Amino acid sequence: MKRILTTPIKDEDLKDINIGDIIYLTGTIVTCRDVAHRRLIEEKIKLPVDLNGLAIFHAGPIVKDHGNDKYEMISIGPTTSMRMEKFEKEFIKETGVKLIVGKGGMGKNTEEGCRENKALHLVYPAGNAVYAADKVEYIKEVHWTDLGMPESLWVCEVKEFGPLIVSIDTEGNNIFERNKVEFNRKKDEQYERIIKDVRFIK
Repeated sequence: MKRILTTPIKDEDLKDINIGDIIYLTGTIVTCRDVAHRRLIEEKIKLPVDLNGLAIFHAGPIVKDHGNDKYEMISIGPTTSMRMEKFEKEFIKETGVKLIVGKGGMGKNTEEGCRENKALHLVYPAGNAVYAADKVEYIKEVHWTDLGMPESLWVCEVKEFGPLIVSIDTEGNNIFERNKVEFNRKKDEQYERIIKDVRFIK
């Protein structure tokens, strides 16, 4: 069954979701990258949009301005989430955001933020920026345009946006860290198996 989360998201909506699960989002998602995180956490500048119960997307979109506050999403691909790692725990606590969407994994800071505040980090598959834009029904508003198009806060309404792969769940479990352990175990096993056959190389 296709699992769809609709904003505003509550803690109980996330309780049965685990790492590796695939979900889709309907409702509001706000693009939010490095500078927006830095402004809130380091410069203590209040965000111009209330993220409580909503989702953010680590992404730098390409947007067409039709004038009269009418915008069209052309492309919206994820950017590397780890760039926001040092800010994310505090960001989650300060904003009440429930879903953090991006590319690649995140670390201990985000694990703690998700566990303590009941949030998820999700991975959007790279290489699908145009497809992602097609799931944006419309752009409601934009803030902090002084930062330029990629860093502005684009407030988007989406329908069944995804697939989104859960990489950190509300218990702080991290699929990327678990996979590292498993992959290293398999690597060591294979190393021991083949080293006997290639000793002559040394």
